[in-house]
Amino acid sequence: MLRTLTTTAFLVGLAVPAQAQNFTTANEVRPILDATKGSWVAVREYDGKDLLYFTHLLAWRCGLDQIHYALNGGSERQFDAEPCYEDEPQPNAIKAEDKLPYVVFDLKSIDLVSVRLVYDDGTEAVTSYERAQIMTP
Repeated sequence: MLRTLTTTAFLVGLAVPAQAQNFTTANEVRPILDATKGSWVAVREYDGKDLLYFTHLLAWRCGLDQIHYALNGGSERQFDAEPCYEDEPQPNAIKAEDKLPYVVFDLKSIDLVSVRLVYDDGTEAVTSYERAQIMTP
């Protein structure tokens, strides 16, 4: 019966659910991060400071070993992301109360942000953003 239903659904153009993925490996998160490269980080001016947000990367951090960033061509720093909860139903959940999704800098001090991701398979992805590209209201 299931085979008949699946075949019928295909014939009438209905979508048949694909097998679910947990998005916990480089192979699963790389296509998403490649497609959303413009959203990896964001800058927000708040309370007289520049806040550099990593929220998007945190949502897809399973499959990443490291997140590095550099400001204005300076030295690279590692962003300390919360762990992936691989043994839980939502491994990418953001739930740490002692880790902020951003780093604080002096107001107007961020002109250029470079980001380097290291995936769990050892491959890397690198991109850079000018302040205007990643400013949020």
